[in-house]
Amino acid sequence: MSFAVIGLNLLLVVLLVAALAFGWRLERRLKALRDSHDGFARAVADLDAAAARAEQGLADLRAATDEAADSLAGRIETAKALAARLDQGVTASSTRIADDVERVVQPAPAPVRERMVFTRPEPAVTPRSKARVDDDLFDPDPEAGRLRAISGGRR
Repeated sequence: MSFAVIGLNLLLVVLLVAALAFGWRLERRLKALRDSHDGFARAVADLDAAAARAEQGLADLRAATDEAADSLAGRIETAKALAARLDQGVTASSTRIADDVERVVQPAPAPVRERMVFTRPEPAVTPRSKARVDDDLFDPDPEAGRLRAISGGRR
């Protein structure tokens, strides 16, 4: 064996070791990629399930909203009908009461009306202040020794 053959064999060994190292690194990266792909597939499946639950929740919410709208519309119609009945009843009652008042109250004869004179009494003017608070402030309570206008005062 010549020196050239041994050199070529050593070069071949080095290249094979380098190829094994690159292959091992490539296998590790591919494994990590597969694992991340599986994790991504699980995440997509979870997202799909969450979207399905949200869609079902929205459908339930729409159904509840429609039911509430129908119920509210029925209550509004009932309230309008009852308000109309109440208005009719109030109108009939007020008419009946007005008729009863007209029957009971009869106008006074003309001579009595002429004899009625309405006079307004003149207000009495006192030398004291018109404000009651001023009167209380300046008139002390003789038995307690305190002012009457001050509530919660000492005795």
